[in-house]
Amino acid sequence: MKFLGFLFLLVVIAAGVAGFLVMVPYGPSTETFVDIAVGTSTRGMGQKLAAAGVIRSEYAFDLVRVIKRGRLKAGEYRFDHPATAIEVYERISRGDVYTRAVTIPEGYNLWDIAAAVETAGLGKRADFLQAAKANTKLIAQWSPSATTMEGYLFPDTYRFSRHATHEQMLAAMVRRFGRAMTELGATGNVSRMVTMASLVEKEVHIDSERPMVAGVFENRLRVGMPLATDPAVAYAAMLDGRWRGTIYASDLANMNPYNTYRHSGLPPGPICSPGMAALRAAMHPEKTDNLYFVADAAGHTRFSSTLQEHAAQVQAYRKATR
Repeated sequence: MKFLGFLFLLVVIAAGVAGFLVMVPYGPSTETFVDIAVGTSTRGMGQKLAAAGVIRSEYAFDLVRVIKRGRLKAGEYRFDHPATAIEVYERISRGDVYTRAVTIPEGYNLWDIAAAVETAGLGKRADFLQAAKANTKLIAQWSPSATTMEGYLFPDTYRFSRHATHEQMLAAMVRRFGRAMTELGATGNVSRMVTMASLVEKEVHIDSERPMVAGVFENRLRVGMPLATDPAVAYAAMLDGRWRGTIYASDLANMNPYNTYRHSGLPPGPICSPGMAALRAAMHPEKTDNLYFVADAAGHTRFSSTLQEHAAQVQAYRKATR
């Protein structure tokens, strides 16, 4: 009888210890990262977590595995407050890995995207730009002769591990572009479409006006008239390292091939990452007689079919903004 009582006491003590290890919160109060490599065993995960001070004991983690029997996922995990061994186990079972967000709005160019990557703490801006030059193979199916990935890094919010390479980030953005092409049913000369869409993206900010702007540009191309679009002039100045925040006469005279005042036809490539509305407008430009457009004081776009009408619209805009 005494032996049974002693055995019962041991069981109670063991259960209490197990409950303490598993149920009582433990862990860091400051940011702590644990990187679990692919192929790490459950025991190995427990050892890493215990060594980092995230759990009290690797055996507690093992015990939770026996109870939960979940499937654990590799990756980097961030811990910044005490938690129970069960909570830690469930996070790893969910694959709640630590990532950093990079948001690319419509109209960002490569320099903007590289700056966003650096701001997110995912590498240096210059290194990202270099990777974008070195990995044009990622867009070869749409633009086989591209010397830059401009235009093909689709606007979206991406989440990347701190260990993601710039090539992996570029590949994710290009995959998102590919899904957009499928959604749009894009066929034919995608490179031309993206270049046109990038001009439309930069020229107007109201989606309903984009097809008309695309129609104006198509009319100018048809009659051999220069596109004369200021965002492309600004982009040419950026390429030359001479952009000063506004367009000067010297920028308009610049012979860079992206200067659409000096060269007829489309520029050599896109000038930014266009969004869905701009891409759709480039695919389906509005049929129109218009050859000109200008913003009005309310931020909308006024279209004209003759230079005389356009001059009047410009004069009205200047008068309204004085």
